[in-house]
Amino acid sequence: AMGLIEKNQPKGAVSLFSKVLKQDPKNTQALFNKGLALNQIKKYTDAITCFDLLLEINPKDAQAFNNKGIACAELGNLQGANECYDKAIEADPKHGASYFNKGVLLDKLQEHEEALQFLDKAITIEPKKPNALFYKGIILGKIKRHEEALNCFENVYRENPKHLDSLFHKGIELAELNKHEKAIEIFDQILANYKDNVNIIYAKARSKAALEMYPESLELLRKAISKNP
Repeated sequence: AMGLIEKNQPKGAVSLFSKVLKQDPKNTQALFNKGLALNQIKKYTDAITCFDLLLEINPKDAQAFNNKGIACAELGNLQGANECYDKAIEADPKHGASYFNKGVLLDKLQEHEEALQFLDKAITIEPKKPNALFYKGIILGKIKRHEEALNCFENVYRENPKHLDSLFHKGIELAELNKHEKAIEIFDQILANYKDNVNIIYAKARSKAALEMYPESLELLRKAISKNP
């Protein structure tokens, strides 16, 4: 049944796990997987029911708390989500995903400094995973710490050459640091493969304008507008 979820057939997975649970209501693996599949099809309230049943059986299940937190956050219950992530971390202080999710949540609540602390914990626990370092770069960019943000994106891209978002954001941060020629080189590198990407065309137009290359900038803006009015 795990194969069903991986093949993105969460609806089929839900009914399968429901059948298992009819026979064996305390099957924790089935409860967990059903909850995951329900999260995937955006049935967050039903997912929370599954994770709550699981937590009655196993009150120290960090994964269940974490995924219940995701469902709460999607339903707009940020306070509930925050509590879930805290309980996940309490149950398993090495649960990297919960530090990451709590960092993202704190960022949404404009608590940028505290968000960075939780992302740093996630990075320490799972240094090979790019998502926390990438998100750290996004927050640093927001609070205008552009050198540090650039450093994050460079590190993500060096370790994950397929992570084009980090390359794009590297270009954005170079532009913020007034290194527009370098930024344009990066935008051109991405446009070589994604020549219709409006965000990149627009970013390149801004850097061309900053370099006072106005005709080229206007041409790029026209192109961006024609692709996405």
